[in-house]
Amino acid sequence: MPRHDAADLARRLGEHAEAVCRHYLSNGRRSGNYWQVGDVRNAPGRSMFVRLRDSPKGSPGKWTDAATGEHGDLLDVIRESLGLVDFKEVADEARGFLAMPPPEQRSPSAKSPQVPTGSPEASRRLFAMSQPVLGTIVETYLRGRGITTLHGIGALRFHPRCYYRPDDHGPTETWPAMIAAVADLNGIQTGAHRTWLRPDGTGKAPVDTPRRAMGELLGHAVRFGVPGTVMAAGEGIETTLSLRCALPEMAMAAALSAAHLAAILFPPTLRRLYIIRDSDPAGDGARDALVERTMEAGIEAIVLTPRMEDFNEDLQHRGLPGLRCWIADQLTRSDRSRYLALAA
Repeated sequence: MPRHDAADLARRLGEHAEAVCRHYLSNGRRSGNYWQVGDVRNAPGRSMFVRLRDSPKGSPGKWTDAATGEHGDLLDVIRESLGLVDFKEVADEARGFLAMPPPEQRSPSAKSPQVPTGSPEASRRLFAMSQPVLGTIVETYLRGRGITTLHGIGALRFHPRCYYRPDDHGPTETWPAMIAAVADLNGIQTGAHRTWLRPDGTGKAPVDTPRRAMGELLGHAVRFGVPGTVMAAGEGIETTLSLRCALPEMAMAAALSAAHLAAILFPPTLRRLYIIRDSDPAGDGARDALVERTMEAGIEAIVLTPRMEDFNEDLQHRGLPGLRCWIADQLTRSDRSRYLALAA
C-alpha cells in the first residue's frame, strides 16, 4: 500500500479514536483526553495512552506505552490487537471498521466470491460493512430504551441500509439496522443479529419481523466484556445491556433467544453464572435448563429476576438507581461489593 494511503487510513481512524479504542482495546477505559490500557495487544492495565483529541502534543490516535517505550498509530493497534501479519489484512480491517469502499485500484469487475446467504461468512461481511454505533441512530435507539452505558459495545454496529425481505416474499426493502456480532468462546464471529430500526432511531422499524439472526448461533452469543470467573447471560440484547448499565464491569452475553440461552457454552474459567431471566414461560424453561447444565459443570448458577417482564422494562420504568437497588440482594456479597461499588 502506498505510504499516503496508509497515512490517510490512520488519519481517518484518528477521527474516531475513541470508538476504535472501545472496539480494539476493550480492556481499557477513557481517562480525560486519553484511552488507557495495558498494552497495544489489549492487556488490562494503565501503561499505554492513546490520544483521543488533537492537541499540540500530537494528533488523535497516536499512542505511547510508558512501560515499553513502544509507540504508533491506530493501524498498529488493529494489527497488534488482532494478531495480524499482512498489512493488507490490517488495511482491510480498518476499511471495514470505517465502512469505507474497497480501494480504487481494485478492478470494478473483481467481485468478492459469492457466499451462501445466512452463512457465517455472510454474517462477517455484513458486520465488516457496518460502522461503530456512537453518533448513529443505534445510539439514539439504545438511549431511548434507557441504555446509556455504551462503552465496550464493539459487538454492535450500525448499517444505514440493511436489506429486509418480508416473510411473504414481497419486494426487498432497506432499513437502518443495529448489527450484532455473534461469537464463540474464542471471539470468532459465527453469526450476526439484525434489528431493523426507524430512520430516526425512535424504535424498531414497522416491519413484521424487525429482528432476525443469521449464521451459526447454537452455543454462541453477542458478547460484552471478557469473562473471568463471573459472568451474566440473558436472551435479548436490550435486556442484557440494561443489566449491564447497573453492572458495567461484569462480562455479559446475549444468547438472542430462550432456546439458545439454555444451550450457551461456558468459558473454561467460569465459576459463577448469573442467569438474566425473562418473566415468561420460555424464560422459565431456559432458566431451568441452564441451572441444570451449570450444576453438571460444577458452576454456581444464580438467577436474576426482574420486577416486570424483563430488565429493560425495569430500567425504563424504575430508572437506574431503582434497578441497582432491586438486584443488589440478588448478587452474592462479594459480587455486590465488587460490581455495584464500581458502578456507583
